[in-house]
Amino acid sequence: MKIDDLVGKAVLITGSSTGIGAAVARGFGSHGMRVAVHGNSNMESAEQVAADVRAAGGEAIVLRADVRDPAACTMLVKAACETFGRLDILVNNAGGVVQRSPIRDAHDDLFEEVMALNARSVFNCSRAALPFMESQGGGVIISTTSLAARNGGGGRSVLYAASKGFVSSFTRGLAKEVARFNIRVNAVAPGVIDKPNKSATTPAHQIDAALRMTPMRRQGTLDECVGAYLYLASDALSSFVTGQVIEVNGGLLMP
Repeated sequence: MKIDDLVGKAVLITGSSTGIGAAVARGFGSHGMRVAVHGNSNMESAEQVAADVRAAGGEAIVLRADVRDPAACTMLVKAACETFGRLDILVNNAGGVVQRSPIRDAHDDLFEEVMALNARSVFNCSRAALPFMESQGGGVIISTTSLAARNGGGGRSVLYAASKGFVSSFTRGLAKEVARFNIRVNAVAPGVIDKPNKSATTPAHQIDAALRMTPMRRQGTLDECVGAYLYLASDALSSFVTGQVIEVNGGLLMP
């Protein structure tokens, strides 16, 4: 199935060398899109994702930037826009738990890193993209938030949950602000997803506890997240949808 209005559109996906971002990049590639694959520490994987996008029928470039740096975010968005001549869709996907810590033991540097990676990057990339989208007559911004934004997160991940709470609130507020420019702003909130290296930041007992509370009794797959991004990216499918957070969590938490 091809979503015809996505063919040829230009998209930048932050954090797309692995995980959900990589799956989304491949999914967009299968619809004939022009994809800017972003990485930082794992550029070999970013190059492989770009090759997969091309093999699926799309176009791809690879860009490197540390999205914790505001100036790097600006340059990243500018590079994508200059390469493609426009930017139809921005996917703010870069993020991560970084490190689990009780708040009483959390140091200032950890706070700054979690907020820079998960919250400030969304602000900076979105801010950089808006002038381009306004000048071309519209666009779409999709951010990856989390189930943690609504339930406070798993054990010792308060900072991560709070940073994702910013993403969800920022999504709704920005959607109101830029609707008059024909820019739609939405988010996707994955639940427990089977991602590479998940065990590095999430203990097995926390995953097991979440699965016992999930009606579908399993983790979601990376590919099961992609449809929500395709839907939100397509004007043909979601032209009257803005300021929304789509939950992809197997029923673990329902609105």
